[in-house]
Amino acid sequence: MAKFVFEAKGPGGRDFKGEIEANNEAEARVKLRAQRLMPLRLVAKSKAQGARKTGGSVNYKDLQIFTRQLATLLSSGVPILQSMETLADGSRSPGLTNALRDIADEVSRGKRFGEALAQHPRVFDRFYVNMVMAGEESGNIDSILGRLAQYIEKNAKIKSKIKGAMVYPIAIMGVAALVVAGLLIFVIPKFKEMFEASGNELPAMTQLVVTMSEALMAYWYLIFGGIFAAIYGIIAFYKTPAGKDMFDGVLIDVPLIGSLIQKGGVARFTRTLSTLLGSGVGIMEALDISAKVVGNHLLEKAILRAKDAISEGKSLTVPLAKEKYIPHMVTQMIGVGEQTGALDTMLGKVADFYEDEVDVAVNALTSMMEPIMMVFLGGIVAFFVVAMYLPIFNLAGAASAG
Repeated sequence: MAKFVFEAKGPGGRDFKGEIEANNEAEARVKLRAQRLMPLRLVAKSKAQGARKTGGSVNYKDLQIFTRQLATLLSSGVPILQSMETLADGSRSPGLTNALRDIADEVSRGKRFGEALAQHPRVFDRFYVNMVMAGEESGNIDSILGRLAQYIEKNAKIKSKIKGAMVYPIAIMGVAALVVAGLLIFVIPKFKEMFEASGNELPAMTQLVVTMSEALMAYWYLIFGGIFAAIYGIIAFYKTPAGKDMFDGVLIDVPLIGSLIQKGGVARFTRTLSTLLGSGVGIMEALDISAKVVGNHLLEKAILRAKDAISEGKSLTVPLAKEKYIPHMVTQMIGVGEQTGALDTMLGKVADFYEDEVDVAVNALTSMMEPIMMVFLGGIVAFFVVAMYLPIFNLAGAASAG
């Protein structure tokens, strides 16, 4: 018998992973279904690693275009297999092309479309697969794919805006570090020779800059090695649960930046949950997926705590209302949605509001950071200029006094 690696959905929406022995893939599927498990991914163990790597990752734009085109073809009555083959031939992304051809091959053998997608998690994530499976179950896969395309586009815009706001100050800090390093390595040594020739005692500010230059020239490998080691250590620590809690907790409390992170996380959470619920995905599964996309560990834990509370019979509003980083307006709107039976619609309105808030916050942060960063960079350059010319001013003053 061969061994198969599987990922499946069990009773209550629980996820299961493991291995099962069977003579072939069809028998493995029968055995899983006998255990009340719905296979999402099933690969022969010898091929499992290769299946994970098939295709590689795909950027959001290619995925969004593919999803929109597939929705159009299906709504026009083109069969799923023919649609996949057509889009595979027209795709400009090698990773997506390889994945689509493999999926088309699996579908031609009788596998469900959603199950075939699940075998390519680097291209089609859990959110995407669950949406497609919900569409297959409800029989409106073309409209679900249309929602997916819209979601991918909106989510990508939110991410790019937040990243853009964060990249700007980091880029300025990097430029400042390069300017300082250039002055210490190339400019200060020239002035140092002139100062030594004068034989006069250097002012404290000038002596500090000269000492910094000498240290960098003598121990540059230790300094840069220490910087890279510190960056590597911070990244490694951030990948741990304690590191995520600490860094995400600090960032979300920073003025302006924290507000932007919070609003962006809430926008992604409500948009994802609205899209999933509106497509027929169960609330427990939808919350589990939504928690993974918020981009902040504290918000993710808050959503997962709400999920646990729902499993105990509580409404979504009650646990979220206790969370520090979930705005009161969000819980109020969710409460109204639960009472009226239109939770997905209400979540969509909340997402629209917070996406607009992210736009406003990004513009405010950018307009405020530009002058601050320019003053910061100019202040650094001014400090070095004054430090270098201070002995010259002192010499000129002593000469005129004499």
